[in-house]
Amino acid sequence: MSDSALSSAETARPLALVTGASSGIGYELAKLFASDGFDLVVAADTPLAEAKQTFEALGARVETLQADLSTEDGVQSLYAIVAGRPVDALAANAGHGLGQGFLDQDFDDILHVINTNITETTRLLHLVGRDMRARGRGQILLTGSIAGLMPGAFAAVYNASKAYVDSFSFALRNELKDSGVSVTVLMPGPTDTEFFHRAGLDDTVVDQAKKMDAGDVAKIGYHAMQRGEGDVVAGVMNKVQAAMAAVTPQTVLAEMHRKQAEPGSAN
Repeated sequence: MSDSALSSAETARPLALVTGASSGIGYELAKLFASDGFDLVVAADTPLAEAKQTFEALGARVETLQADLSTEDGVQSLYAIVAGRPVDALAANAGHGLGQGFLDQDFDDILHVINTNITETTRLLHLVGRDMRARGRGQILLTGSIAGLMPGAFAAVYNASKAYVDSFSFALRNELKDSGVSVTVLMPGPTDTEFFHRAGLDDTVVDQAKKMDAGDVAKIGYHAMQRGEGDVVAGVMNKVQAAMAAVTPQTVLAEMHRKQAEPGSAN
């Protein structure tokens, strides 16, 4: 099947748009949508050929876009694929991490995290969310993080970007509460994906710690979205950590995070 647009006349199946779908939580979310009878538009900044085969084997019609979703061109190209068709569910999962001290990071890498996690995620939500509101239905699932609940020493930009996502989701949910469009934020902790390697966190305590399975995390978020919940923290220990973050002074949280994410802390 080609990646050309599928007209609404060709399929009566609901459509889900999933970003960051080549691996990890996004890949697992796309599998859940496919298994549940959705067709898919999936995007990532890495190749999607193998993922597409998996999704199609689950019965979905699949369109793919490999693009840099930290750019306006990338997001507009993705939106162009679905424009004119109802998107029943949007899983805005694309995101990047970044370890090391802030002043030691390359500024282009900093901008890439901000633009992926904040600027262009917000743009995509604005485009697709308006269409959902106009139709009076739709489900939005944002991948936030418990990292957004604490100052991230040696991951300062990443944690701040997830604080934005977590906060934004609650505000948008409130704005859309009478619209027929639901907004859910999934807040995982450390998850067994390529995230830590790509973020340069290989030699840290947090990289060596036990991580949740990406499939289990995706199921928690997916079912919370189905129920229309506002937020869900994945995992019992992460729920405990999130509760502690609410009552612990920020300076203490920053020091705790330093011990987990400082380069070389695994040694």
